[in-house]
Amino acid sequence: MFAADDVEVVLCDLDGVVWLAHQPIPGSPEAIAAIRASGRRVLFVTNNSFSTIAEQEAALAAAGIPAEGDVVNSSQAAAGQLASGERVLAGGGAGLFEALGEVGAVPLDPLDWDVAGRPPVAAVVMGLHRTFDYARLDALSAAVRAGARFIATNDDATYPIPGGLVPGGGALVAAVAVASGVAPVVAGKPHRPMADLVARRVGPGFAADRMLMVGDKASTDGAFAQTLGCQYALVRTGVTAPGEPVDVPVAIDAPDLAAVAAALVS
Repeated sequence: MFAADDVEVVLCDLDGVVWLAHQPIPGSPEAIAAIRASGRRVLFVTNNSFSTIAEQEAALAAAGIPAEGDVVNSSQAAAGQLASGERVLAGGGAGLFEALGEVGAVPLDPLDWDVAGRPPVAAVVMGLHRTFDYARLDALSAAVRAGARFIATNDDATYPIPGGLVPGGGALVAAVAVASGVAPVVAGKPHRPMADLVARRVGPGFAADRMLMVGDKASTDGAFAQTLGCQYALVRTGVTAPGEPVDVPVAIDAPDLAAVAAALVS
């Protein structure tokens, strides 16, 4: 049974919960402020692998939500699967290259690598990147076929923007998986690497039964709550339409983040 008083940490998705394409959903900045004012910690747990942490923090600040040190993303979860010094063929945005550098991996652009003439790479790591094309598909899949480990930041087929959905990083990952014949290890929500990263970020006081995951997509955020062992609050401002049934346990089914905050604070 859900008890609001038991919740000490709120894990909050971004796209479809706080904003759509960085346009704040009405009431979300005030909702975050109210949750924090109640004494609870808020961590933003996002599968956005494209943006750097500083870019995400700045976008949240511009929306009226201070977030320095409170953003956890799927690029960090993917980079956590690598060792310092490993050469990595990276297909992703600046956020992925940032995360790889933080763990000491050596990221290489797929267009700068030739499977026939370059030294082998330890891994291929992929996330959303808008420069994805046939040449990159060729290089990334060739490296996987040559024996590189295949790691995906996330497998989200789409993500929400105002007016609908656009292809996500998982759509690009799927192309490399088909071309290479190898399924990736997926790091982001709802998978274990992201859960382990959240546990490390929460620190020694981590207790899943004192946490609430807030998200707009049951198959990602709801399943992630199950991976963590915490409860799930569903909001219907993103992927999941009002009235649409879901197949995971839901502690709070709310129209938006403001309603989740009201349930917690009251």
